[in-house]
Amino acid sequence: MMTVTVQASNTYDVRIGSGLLAKSGELAAKVLSPCRALILTDDHVAPLYADALEKSLLDAGFVPQVYVVPHGEGSKSLCALGALLEHLAEQHYTRTDALFALGGGVVGDLGGFCASVYLRGMHFVQIPTTLLSAVDSSVGGKTAINLDAGKNLAGAFYQPDLVVCDPDTLSTLPASVLADGCAEVIKYGVINDASLFRSLQGGTSPACEQVIARCVQNKRDIVERDEFDTGLRRLLNLGHTVAHAVEKLSDFEISHGSAVAMGTAMIMRAAVAHRLCPKSDLDALLSLTQKLGLPTECPYSTAEIAAAALSDKKRSGDTITLVLPYGIGTCQLCELPANKLQAFFESR
Repeated sequence: MMTVTVQASNTYDVRIGSGLLAKSGELAAKVLSPCRALILTDDHVAPLYADALEKSLLDAGFVPQVYVVPHGEGSKSLCALGALLEHLAEQHYTRTDALFALGGGVVGDLGGFCASVYLRGMHFVQIPTTLLSAVDSSVGGKTAINLDAGKNLAGAFYQPDLVVCDPDTLSTLPASVLADGCAEVIKYGVINDASLFRSLQGGTSPACEQVIARCVQNKRDIVERDEFDTGLRRLLNLGHTVAHAVEKLSDFEISHGSAVAMGTAMIMRAAVAHRLCPKSDLDALLSLTQKLGLPTECPYSTAEIAAAALSDKKRSGDTITLVLPYGIGTCQLCELPANKLQAFFESR
């Protein structure tokens, strides 16, 4: 087992290791007094892992209950949040009880936001079962739901009490879902970890325990310096301005990981066009992205992307913050007038 400690407004451990799902209750009991525990999961994950988590919590003295939502972005909604909050209230959960998010990014985001607002805050544990949630969304305290206008527009910063990542759960993922997580792993390499990028080029599995821990460490180092996303943490949004626009334009038919891959490729092409980044690094990015089963071309025009990006949460007034790659392992933040976004991407 590997442990990464995150020292934010709430200090917590990220435990990473094979077989940890069955020990989740034991690990949780080290940081929480045994209490009532709502296991939030989705209809894909529940048949696979809910029983194991429920048994583990029971054995550790918790009183678990399973609450299942439909899989997919549709569950990151005001309607789903309201139903979950009503359930907690009807079942008389208290602030000293805990919500366990068992699943991918949707479950983690919904569960974290719910935990942050129910009675102004209840205990929260993340148990990611996708590569994307393991390396990214389960760590750092960003929680959110989507609004009709765009993705993640209502949310809160709310750090968990514990994150338990069992890489064995990744073995049941469809290839497309595993590839989604690879997009976020690549992102860390491009932002500030060239050696991680090179290891992926050399064939290291993005889903192995060591790579997951490396990504979590990278995110930890940034979050500890900028928990509330006012500066440095924005580097983690590499490719995400385009990605959120793509997701919105596709009505979330295009997955987050695929959209991030498209966005990262698009922003690096623009960086090369503006002579900020070597073309050889763009070629390396495109090659690795395709090797890991991800798309590198965007199905929407730059005009459509720019228009959709106007609702992005990274916009501030008349400007939008872009993460510009200057090479593999080096990125910088750039403030761009929102009305110049289309022209920036169309530069040749």
